[in-house]
Amino acid sequence: MTQSIPIPRYDVAAQTRTTRLPADLIEAAEAHGRREHRSAAKQIEHWARFGQYFEGLSTAARVRIQRVVAGEVAVEQLDEDERQVANAQITARISAAANESSFADRLAASGVTTVGLDDRGRMVRRHPDGSTTHL
Repeated sequence: MTQSIPIPRYDVAAQTRTTRLPADLIEAAEAHGRREHRSAAKQIEHWARFGQYFEGLSTAARVRIQRVVAGEVAVEQLDEDERQVANAQITARISAAANESSFADRLAASGVTTVGLDDRGRMVRRHPDGSTTHL
């Protein structure tokens, strides 16, 4: 599920644009933002600017972090600050993948019938052909 939140754009008029973000990201931004005395939008902006800054770096530390995130080297090769950045990137990738993939869809593609909840919260059997049966 996604929610819309205005994300500030930096130009002379300080306009904003509305974009859709995963609900879990907005909820995390609201929680973390309260601790930092920021709105959810400002917290997401803060995270985005940090990511933008980090991606602009072309240092040996960045290369080490990227190699750890890619699974090419052990996390023990990073110092504590680098580990935090690597863990944050890994967590973000896991969260994005979890929001984009449906285990039920993968099972259906393999011919497996699953049971779950429909949009109204009713229990249904989902058949590989895409049809559903209420239970």
